[in-house]
Amino acid sequence: MSLKAPPQSVIILGGGTAGWMAANILQKRWGGSGTVVTLIESKDIGIIGVGEGSTPQLKAFFDELGIAEDEWMPRCNATYKAGIEFVGWSDRPGHERYFHPFATSVDPFTEQTFFQAATLRRKGADVPAHPDPFFLATRIAREGRAPLAPANFPFEVGYGYHFDAYLVGATLREFAVARGVKHETATIANVTMTEAGDIGALVADDGRSFSAELYLDASGFRASLIEGALKEPHRGFGDNLFNDRAVVAPTPLPASGAQAMTRATAASAGWIWHIPLTNRAGNGYVYSSRYIDPDDAAAELRRHCGLDEDAEVRHLAMRCGRVERSWVRNCLAIGLAQGFLEPLEATALHIVLATVQGFTDAYERDDRDGFNRSIARRYEGIRDYIVCHYRTALRRDTPYWRDAAAHDRLSDSLKGIMTAWFTGADIEEEVHRQEIAAYYAPMSWNVMLAGYGNFPPRLSPVAHGPVDLAAVERFVGGCALNFPSHGEALSRLAAAKAA
Repeated sequence: MSLKAPPQSVIILGGGTAGWMAANILQKRWGGSGTVVTLIESKDIGIIGVGEGSTPQLKAFFDELGIAEDEWMPRCNATYKAGIEFVGWSDRPGHERYFHPFATSVDPFTEQTFFQAATLRRKGADVPAHPDPFFLATRIAREGRAPLAPANFPFEVGYGYHFDAYLVGATLREFAVARGVKHETATIANVTMTEAGDIGALVADDGRSFSAELYLDASGFRASLIEGALKEPHRGFGDNLFNDRAVVAPTPLPASGAQAMTRATAASAGWIWHIPLTNRAGNGYVYSSRYIDPDDAAAELRRHCGLDEDAEVRHLAMRCGRVERSWVRNCLAIGLAQGFLEPLEATALHIVLATVQGFTDAYERDDRDGFNRSIARRYEGIRDYIVCHYRTALRRDTPYWRDAAAHDRLSDSLKGIMTAWFTGADIEEEVHRQEIAAYYAPMSWNVMLAGYGNFPPRLSPVAHGPVDLAAVERFVGGCALNFPSHGEALSRLAAAKAA
């Protein structure tokens, strides 16, 4: 099969992290073939910057571009992230908190033991099945370590980052421009269309006109090209995901320093994130306006963070959902213009990377329909995992949580996972049967559902316990001793940058 030639020219409308990530990917993939990549951003339009965390895919992105951690992390006040701690999502004794770890290559030594324990517990056996003792990344984060495997520990450890989104965008812009991406500052006032229905040109408010063979819409929730010019419908996820607002505020770092984890603490009408950077902590309350008004949400966030009642906060609106098709005619939507899933699992940049990298392959194969199906399925797979957090959370203290646990607007895929869990069936088998492990592996589903304590209340004693927690502890605890403290790792980065 012969491949289609790359486009001669690409215009990306909108900067920020998503736009500049795309610019770097396209320049690396197509720049050598003569493609001219231009990014247009307006000095008058700010960056949303909801959430400042990532999944491990961001590390792979920086590695591919050849940008070392000591080059970008100190500039962006970045810290390491080994996973997410969930606090207060369950009132089941012993399950008030749990940690969702990123994967490591030593997990297979303990993962199957955890799966076995969770299955037995689901069937009513009295065995320990809380996920926290079974995973190395959990121990790394809880002990204040960094997920950096030393040379004497020859196993891969996946990790993400916390960072200042604005500074990451600026760093990626500098890198992209140095490698040939053209940067234009303009406010686009009009979009002209061709007779065939394609985008013809972007016209700035000062009269300048910009045209290209391919356009990327990174214009944020405005979705100026994909929805504005091309009229692609937007599919809302409001029936599944209640949250539509956020209120954010920075706080100083705690005296104990930054742990390599995001913390998600359940609140009366949503949840509050805590993200440690090197210079501050980022905090935000993601909530549903159906259950609490902005002033009360701000007051709840201030109380949670120990802030004065008049401390400054910033309010943000969110629109959960996606466009029906991400690639329409000569336009690809990315970032918030493409869709948004609340930041519970920090998947925003993950989806940008999957979209642009998948698009370059699909463009060359001329497979528009296959690409659109793949991206739509990815959004809905991630949505289902997020919905499951609310549907199976074990707290009922406010109308928000009671309604979240009771609503039945679930996909067939999620119904299949939940049925398997609560009937004692094989979760691994169900995840692979549905072919959804690429979005969330069996480990993720088991950790969440077991972490909440979704087990029968009546348990039967087991004569010969199959779970040797002491052996698990020796293994996981011994592995963790190889890893440096988080503070030490960040100090080394800063020193390397200064040298």
